[in-house]
Amino acid sequence: MKKLSILFITLLTIVSVQGQTKIGDATLPNTVKFNGEYLTINGGGLREKFFFDIYVGALYLKKKNSNANTIAKADETMAIKLHILSSMMSRSKMANALREGFEKSTNGNMKPYNERIEKFIGFINNEIKVGQIYDMVYEKGKGSVIYKDGKEKGYVTGLDFKTALFNIWLGSKPADKGLKKEMLGL
Repeated sequence: MKKLSILFITLLTIVSVQGQTKIGDATLPNTVKFNGEYLTINGGGLREKFFFDIYVGALYLKKKNSNANTIAKADETMAIKLHILSSMMSRSKMANALREGFEKSTNGNMKPYNERIEKFIGFINNEIKVGQIYDMVYEKGKGSVIYKDGKEKGYVTGLDFKTALFNIWLGSKPADKGLKKEMLGL
């Protein structure tokens, strides 16, 4: 009986480890569920600045895809997961990075987005800590939702906003070119 218990525990450990992807110091699930839909990790990587690992970013889709433009424009549930690795990422730095990202992803045409950008950034209302996880999820029929450690903080409507948000990481002027490639599984 003891041998059977050890075998069962070993198999359970192997199965649970296979359901995860390790990137840097973060372990991410291979599948997540938002809006009643299961999403699979498409790819992920490290966002580095000055040789420091700032966060792990991962893209989750209904089915794998490496076409950034198609992904950003798609009206279907998908997510970008940010696992914070460094105390260098503060609330104000995240807010500024998002504003800068929207500036680049909209080619400077922020006027139609400004109010929604500030509303979205406002959902990050507490200081960011190492180990926290932010999910930026487009939920079809609802909008762009931000979750902190699995709890919904709020959402902003509009497929146009979602496209601009996802293009922060996937657009022609991404936050990090290497991370973009890794999220696309390239």
